[in-house]
Amino acid sequence: MRKKIVAGNWKMNMTLDDGLAFAESIEKYYKDKPSPAAEVIICTPFIHLAGVAVLLKNGKVKFGAQNCASEASGAYTGEVSAAMIKSTGAQYVIIGHSERRTYYHEDDSLLNCKTRLALDNGLKVIFCCGEIKEEREALKHHEVVRKQLHEGLFSLSADEIKNIVIAYEPVWAIGTGLTATPDQAQEMHNFIRKLTEEKYGSNVADDLTILYGGSCKPSNAAEIFSKPDVDGGLIGGASLKLEDFTAIVEAV
Repeated sequence: MRKKIVAGNWKMNMTLDDGLAFAESIEKYYKDKPSPAAEVIICTPFIHLAGVAVLLKNGKVKFGAQNCASEASGAYTGEVSAAMIKSTGAQYVIIGHSERRTYYHEDDSLLNCKTRLALDNGLKVIFCCGEIKEEREALKHHEVVRKQLHEGLFSLSADEIKNIVIAYEPVWAIGTGLTATPDQAQEMHNFIRKLTEEKYGSNVADDLTILYGGSCKPSNAAEIFSKPDVDGGLIGGASLKLEDFTAIVEAV
């Protein structure tokens, strides 16, 4: 069976003290409980990473960054490299989140560079793809996702793809209160799996973890996660509340 994952994306939230206190509360929550059915990941702002590494002691919660630089090192003021992220003990990095694509104009070529650097430094990648509202309404959502995967990801080898998790984000459902229906999520997840099968074969496609990321919350998580090609979620706002986040994990 392929791995089930629930990853919390804190985005640009919480001071250092607040973030470390919240990470500690997640660690305590899982300390004396059986290991959850899904792998639990928290993706924090850069400033939290080293402190979170000290707090997450029982191994039931993994952690990662929300972005990395497109260069290995050098005179790139303000950037944080994949090697720096890895040096904190982080295991994951999110690459290609819709907010990075939209606000910082990151294209598929740049995201491919970031992905390769992350893999070269021993990080696993949560690679995001998805369409905006106008693209879905124009029935271009398959075309958009196909392009994002082919240009951003599918130059990797079959062995490299084993360290990739894909997160499908219907961008029109992020922070809007809208949510893709479970059937819409399943349809796109199945499309992504078939694209992967065309490129890498059925063994790789069957093992690929594909997450749903779009206003997932405790009230809808179980129904979305029940679909056969939905392997968990990339959770935004609901990952900032312990009760909501853990309820979503348990929905798996």
